[in-house]
Amino acid sequence: MVYLFLQEGFEEIEAMAPIDILRRAGADLKVVGENGLTVTGSHGITVKADLEPGDVSFSDMDMMILPGGPGTPNHEKSSIVQDALRFCAENEKFIGAICAAPSVLGHMGLLRGRNAVCFPGYEKELEGAAVLFDPVCVSGKIITARGAGVSVDFALALVSVLYGEEKSLEIRKKIQCI
Repeated sequence: MVYLFLQEGFEEIEAMAPIDILRRAGADLKVVGENGLTVTGSHGITVKADLEPGDVSFSDMDMMILPGGPGTPNHEKSSIVQDALRFCAENEKFIGAICAAPSVLGHMGLLRGRNAVCFPGYEKELEGAAVLFDPVCVSGKIITARGAGVSVDFALALVSVLYGEEKSLEIRKKIQCI
């Protein structure tokens, strides 16, 4: 199971691209509204989540994803996000974070000794990481990306770590991203 967590003020494309592309790959992906089923993004787009925080089951979690955007600090206030991050780190599950969201991982110490990328200006928040400037970075079980403009590449990297490079390339071709 893949869980994508939405906070008020999320960057819409950073959520929608992974949802769409991972579902194309066959992922069982559920969107979790951190404060309820209705969540509004930074550009006024309202999304209906699949689950509320109490519906998340760590026992079947393979990956969690955090989109960024102006609402990123809300991830740090969310107990379900904090618990899920700890679970993923302790159980070697994948964590994807894009834009400002890698800062949440940095503040928790999850980036120590890893490579990571983020939205420009958040580099100092990636505590303990070797900060790169690639569009997307895979470092062990943590996948980070710079921002909205690389949302599709981020999503394809998530597919690659879960289902292999061949599946990622297949989807890349189908969506004319070659």
